[in-house]
Amino acid sequence: MARLRMNSLSQPRNQKVAEPHGLWHQPALMNLLADVFFVLAVAGLAWSALTALQHMPGFPLRELVLTSPPTRVSSEQLELATRSAVVGNFFTVDLDATRDAIEKLPWVRKAAVRRQWPDGLGVALEEHEVVARWRRANGELALVNRQGEVFQAELPEGSGFLPQLTGPEGSAPELLSRYGEFSGALTAVGQRIDRVTLTPRLAWQIKLDDGVTIELGRDQAHLSLGERMERFIAYYTALRERVGTLRVADMRYPNGFVLRGIDSSAQRAPTLATGRKS
Repeated sequence: MARLRMNSLSQPRNQKVAEPHGLWHQPALMNLLADVFFVLAVAGLAWSALTALQHMPGFPLRELVLTSPPTRVSSEQLELATRSAVVGNFFTVDLDATRDAIEKLPWVRKAAVRRQWPDGLGVALEEHEVVARWRRANGELALVNRQGEVFQAELPEGSGFLPQLTGPEGSAPELLSRYGEFSGALTAVGQRIDRVTLTPRLAWQIKLDDGVTIELGRDQAHLSLGERMERFIAYYTALRERVGTLRVADMRYPNGFVLRGIDSSAQRAPTLATGRKS
């Protein structure tokens, strides 16, 4: 009877057994993927819930809450401006569109809009603080605020005295700054500025409330506008006492000035001017 040797059926001693491989046999990777899918599922459910909440017929907006009472803007204007911009409910309303609609109102400089739980919008307004009138090159009138910005609005009656500024487009901040500088200097002779004009050639002209026009010309390094104004102030009181009425003081000369529009009945003042005017 034949006998089989067991050694011939067994694996060679040096051959290794193959280990299982593939995604299902990597527990660490499987756990990581499970965590990722779980986070995505939670985020998807949250997004779906939020979307459903936003489109629910509930949560209507019922009131507009002002953080401080405006002085120039009426509640009727605010209601009219926001009526078309406020679309949707508490969650879906476009705050930027609402802000833009409010900032189009004549006296509103800036507006901030936020949601105010449970059914309102909180609005903070910054109104224009008018400090001067503005006359454009085409003759149209506007207003200037304290920041030197030109805006269009109807000035109420009884608003008091406001100087008029005239100059090229974009020059309002410079004109407002010069107005403050010149006004401070003229307090020494008790005069107030009625108009400040900057011509297209960048020449400066000032008209006082007593009707006198001061021609200052262009600002130059060797003869600044401040120096010319100081010269005018130094002689103004004595000139008025001597010549009476005058219309124009031309200060564009480097060493003196010329007066025009002197009352013919008054003693004629000498013309003090040398050099070319600027």
